[in-house]
Amino acid sequence: MSDFLPSLSALRAFEAAARHLSMTLAARELNVTPGAVSLQIRDLEASLGVRLFERKTRALALTSEGADYFTTLRAAFRLVREATAAITARNRGTVLNVTCTAGFATYWLVPRLSRFEALNPEIDVRISASHRVMDFQRDGIDLAIRHGLGGYDGLVSERLVDDELVPVCTPKLADELGPDPSPDALAPFQLIHDVYRHDWQLWLEAAGASNVDAARGPVFMHGNGAYEAMKAGLGFALMRRSFVTTELQEGQLVAPFPVGVASRLAFHLVYPGQALERPAAAAFRRWLLSEAQR
Repeated sequence: MSDFLPSLSALRAFEAAARHLSMTLAARELNVTPGAVSLQIRDLEASLGVRLFERKTRALALTSEGADYFTTLRAAFRLVREATAAITARNRGTVLNVTCTAGFATYWLVPRLSRFEALNPEIDVRISASHRVMDFQRDGIDLAIRHGLGGYDGLVSERLVDDELVPVCTPKLADELGPDPSPDALAPFQLIHDVYRHDWQLWLEAAGASNVDAARGPVFMHGNGAYEAMKAGLGFALMRRSFVTTELQEGQLVAPFPVGVASRLAFHLVYPGQALERPAAAAFRRWLLSEAQR
């Protein structure tokens, strides 16, 4: 594969002329003469060995090769413009890039985010919801919320949200359990699992249940399937209490058993030491810690 790249000024001239189908309008946009645009394009055609335009008396038309080239270049220039806009906004301190798991984003962060936006309307928070561990420098990340034990090498880690698991269901299903049910009352019901299948076994042991099959019930390996199945009334799901606080308070969901399984695992706010030099990152950290203490 050739490493040859035409000059950027020639590519800009071609992209503008192809977009306007006019040397004059392209020249006006680029603040040069029409002759300079025409010369740049002729040099580009010579270097590529391809005719890009059909030149007519009063019109300009792209050849098939020129149309294909323009489609790719237009997308490339759009990406460059977007990247430039993002990095200049970032330097002004208005864009904040945060990464976290999809579950944390859905159940904890997004429902609260409007409060931060109301306090800081000048900060554009961009959330990357992914289970992939991202690189702060390579991926342009300011702050990360990670699930684990904390103590990440070379990074500051602050415990944000503890990870207590409780069985949750719809009010209708809770009524079927009856008043003051024991954990063994779960035996005839579906237990809904996510990727962490062993969690039900841990909870049942902690609750003292002896007649419940921890392995029974459907398993959802991706997304929020276990939560959605539970909300549809298909059974009981183990949820992090902090994720469903609002639904429990409003009566949309019920946690019939007081026992929760605590874990050494938790959600941590993680960032490089210099991250808080940016006012936007410092403001978001203060807000996150305040929300976590509620």
